[in-house]
Parts: sequence; C-alpha cells; structure tokens
Amino acid sequence: MLNAQRTQLGQLSAQSAWCTLPHQTCPRKTQQSRPQAWRSSLGLIQPRWQQAQCVLLTKASSRPAAHRRELRLQTAAHSYDYDLIIIGCGVGGHGAALHAVECGLKVAVLEGHDVGGTCVNRGCVPSKALLAASGRVRDMKNAMHLKSLGIKVAGNVEFDRQSIADHANQLASSIKGNLARSLEALGVDMLVGAAKLAGPHSVKYGLPGRVDVGGEITGQDIMIATGSVPFVPPGIPIDGKTVFTSDHALKMDWLPKWIAIIGSGYIGLEFSDVYTALGSEVTFVEAMPDLMPGFDKEIARMAQRLLINPRSIDWHTNVFATKVIPGEPGVKPVIIELTDAKTKQVVDSLEVDACLVATGRAPYTQGLGLSAIGAAPDRRGFVPVNDYMQVLDEKNKVVPHVYCIGDANGKFMLAHAASAQGISAVENMCGRPHVLDHLSVPAAAFTHPEVSFVGHTEEAAREAAQKGGFADKLAVTKTSFKANSKALAEKEGEGLAKMMYRKDTGEILGVHIIGLHAADLIHEASNAMSTKQTVQDLKFSVHTHPTLSEVLDELIKTSHVDPPAQKRPEPKVLDPKLKDLQPLPA
Repeated sequence: MLNAQRTQLGQLSAQSAWCTLPHQTCPRKTQQSRPQAWRSSLGLIQPRWQQAQCVLLTKASSRPAAHRRELRLQTAAHSYDYDLIIIGCGVGGHGAALHAVECGLKVAVLEGHDVGGTCVNRGCVPSKALLAASGRVRDMKNAMHLKSLGIKVAGNVEFDRQSIADHANQLASSIKGNLARSLEALGVDMLVGAAKLAGPHSVKYGLPGRVDVGGEITGQDIMIATGSVPFVPPGIPIDGKTVFTSDHALKMDWLPKWIAIIGSGYIGLEFSDVYTALGSEVTFVEAMPDLMPGFDKEIARMAQRLLINPRSIDWHTNVFATKVIPGEPGVKPVIIELTDAKTKQVVDSLEVDACLVATGRAPYTQGLGLSAIGAAPDRRGFVPVNDYMQVLDEKNKVVPHVYCIGDANGKFMLAHAASAQGISAVENMCGRPHVLDHLSVPAAAFTHPEVSFVGHTEEAAREAAQKGGFADKLAVTKTSFKANSKALAEKEGEGLAKMMYRKDTGEILGVHIIGLHAADLIHEASNAMSTKQTVQDLKFSVHTHPTLSEVLDELIKTSHVDPPAQKRPEPKVLDPKLKDLQPLPA
C-alpha cells in the first residue's frame, strides 16, 4: 500500500520542490528543508508514536494542476521508525541513502565497521593512491620516454615507502569523513553496530556477538548492503605479514623483493603494477589457461605485451596454489606448492619473500539472520535477488520489503554497480519499477596504461549473435591510439579501442579500451549503451580536438551500419531562401 502511496506522492508537483526523473517525479528538497508541519502532514518523517501513511486524491477543478489536489491522511495499521533501513554504508549503501532522502524517505544507516565500506577503506580508493604514487615513480624512471619529450632527470629517482602508504591512508580517511558528513547533512540517522534481521520490517543491532541484546529499529523497507571480504582458497593461511590479502597489502608495511600474486584479475593486475614500479619482482599464479581471464582476449594479449612482458614479471598458468607456508620477512621464505589444474598433481614449488592472495571476493553475509525472513544465502554466500533487487526466499519467492544490493548479491561486484543497484532498489520500493541494465555498467583496471570495458567481449558477442540469429550482422571495428593527436603529443601511442555492434540496427554490444586514461574514456560508450543510443546516433557527436575522446570518435565514425531499405527522404527546407534547393542524390 505504501509503495502505491509513494508513487502518488511522487506525482505531486509543488512549484520548485520537485525534481523530474526520466521516468517519474520525486521530492527534491531534503527533509531538513521542509517545514516540520508539512513533513508530518505528508507522513514522511512523523514522530515514531504518530506515524501515518497518506493517500493523495485528485479532484477535478478549473484551477491550475498544482492547486487541484486534495491531501487526506489515513492512519495506517502499522507504524515504523523509518521508511528505509540500510544495513551497510559502503558506496552502494551511501548512494542508496542519498537517493532515498531525495525521494522523501526517512532513512537510517547501520554501519558495523567504517563508513565507505571496502572501496573507501580497504579497496579501490587507497589502491588508486598507491597506483598514482607508484605510477609517478615509474614515469620518472623511464629515461627513454622522458628523453623523447626532451626531459632528463639527473640522479636516481627515490621514494619513501611510508609516505606513499600514508598518502593512501589519508585519502581513505578524508573520503570516509566526506561520506559521513554528507549523510549527516541530509538528516540520515547513522547507527553503529553489527546488524541482524529480526523480520521483514525489523533489524537488531549492537556489539558483534551481542546483537540480540542490543537495540532494535523498524522500517517499512530494509536494504542489505553489507559488501564483501577477500576470498581466500582452502589451504592458504593468512598471517598478514608474508601471506596476505589486498586488505593488508594496502598498508604497504614493507616491500618484498619477490612477491607471488595468486590471481591475475583486476586486483592482481593493479598490485603487480604497484610492486614492479617500486622495484619488486612479481610471479603470477593463475588457475586458468591464460592470464587476465574474463577480459576480451585481444585486449588481454595487448595488456600482456604492455603491462607484463616488459616488466619484472613471470607467471605460471593452469596451476593452483594448493599449499602455502608463511615465512618471515628477511629471514624465511614463503613456500608455495603448485598443483596442475587438470591432473591434480604437484608440479612445482616457489620460494618467494611474500604472497598476495588476489583470488576475488566473497560476500559478507554471515550472521545477517536471513532465516528470520525465510531466506538463505546460496552455496557461495550470496543473497539471491530478482531483477528488482528484491530478496528471494528459499522457495524462490519475493520477500516483501527486503532488498539486497552490491557485492552481497553477486550480480556485479563493483562499487559503482552497487550504487546503481541501490538507486534502482529505492525506485522500486517507491513504486516506480526499474531494472538496472548491468551490461551497460563499465569496469576498469587502473594500471599504466589503463584497461576498461563495457558490455560483451568479442567472444561473448559472437556467442550472443549466434544464439540470437544475427551472426552475419555482427561487426567489430577497431582503432589505435597511434592515430590520436593527444596520445602522440604525450608519446603514449600504445593503445587500442574496439567495438562490437550490429551492423543492421547499430546496436552497441560492447566496447573495450586499453590505453592512456581508458578508465575515463569508457563512459561515453557505457552511457550510450545505457540510453540505447546507436552507432548512427553517436556519429553526430562532436569531440574537442585534440583530445583522447577522439579515440571513441574515430571508433564510431569508422564503423559501418547498413542503410535503411526505404528510399532516402528529401531534405526539409527550413529557410524560405532555400526553396529552390534540389534534393541530394539518393
């Protein structure tokens, strides 16, 4: 009932107090900016003992629409402390809270650790600080590249390990504070403690292990946004010193001379960039036949040529690290036993100074009390959800009023995907059905140069085309950074962009980039895909010259789309002076 009422509430247009979304309208002003009496009359933030739901009834009138509506209150059978309770305050929970407040909801956020979650405190934010610092060191040591620009650095390039680590920590602390202040400024109640579901409308919270004797709050809707933790395969003990995860590596406590990295995905690739720039040797241990599994194969080959082969990196593929024995820095090496992925026989062993376990992430869903709502995580720990981010019970039926976003549901384990899912979930609980197109969500590895993509790989696009019956209509176009003036000016011509699309409709199926600032360039493609723009639409876009954005411009304008079957229409004459203009030849 409340969802329908929120939909009606979103349709009220009261002068400048409302914003227009592409699909609907919602309140713009924050809860603090509304007069308390008005807020209470709408049932948005009433006292806990006097909450009510509201119904908007429209009455015909000759007066303007904004004055034709009559508001009536009906006291509901249920009252809750909040409209929305969010468990977890990472990037996903934060984004959901901001959107919920904008939509007029009273929100509480339960955070058990640090505001900002993994991304801000132990993930993408501090790692980018390390990549920025180590990247500068790499650039300063690249005498050949500097010489090509007419630059010579006298003497050795030096760096201070602890200062680099401090930069990463300070950045995380600064952003963490900014996130907390942004929520407080909007009137979001921030509660600290471990959380446990007590029902579809109730959450208990308190000290870890003592949640049942802590506090309890109620909400019309509940959103699970608990994120993830590093996944550690069986047989690998973590001591945090010589055998560690990305959580420990970000602290940069010491620099091993030789480090093994188990896994060559985003995390492993970025840390190999950091360690080699600062002088370490790296050995990849990868269970799949090729390095960088999951990336477009052509892009992965080029990445290996640019990011791995020229650096102090070697690798073992098709093997598992089945046994790891921690060592002691400077005293005893780490011993890693390698087992063939097919024969399951031990084939080799390594003795290295340290071992980084970068084998992905696992959902942080233990202890959530999912049984209280009739739900259970799958065998990997993910909370099952439908396309609307609604939690599904053990019989695969929707659990009303409970949603799950981000790494906890496993749909797309990236921080910005979690934020997008959170916004989508808020729209759905407000009665405005919305489904996030995960295929249009971009991703990137912030190496030097960067790698980014959105949509299908070429291999996946060909498979989709075969299944969809348009294999003969699939096209692939490519362009090199060597044709871009800005890249050449910076002596950064090594790079490639490629696009998969349908040449009959112009639909974009995927874009992949490796090159200077690829992580920024990918957004033009992802935005085009999310708004269903075609290749034909993008051909009319104008790009500043000379910029790297022209890499995408070149990619689009060199693609070919089949012309429509009908005859070309005659041009419209807009200026009377051009009335004698002859039509262009067909």
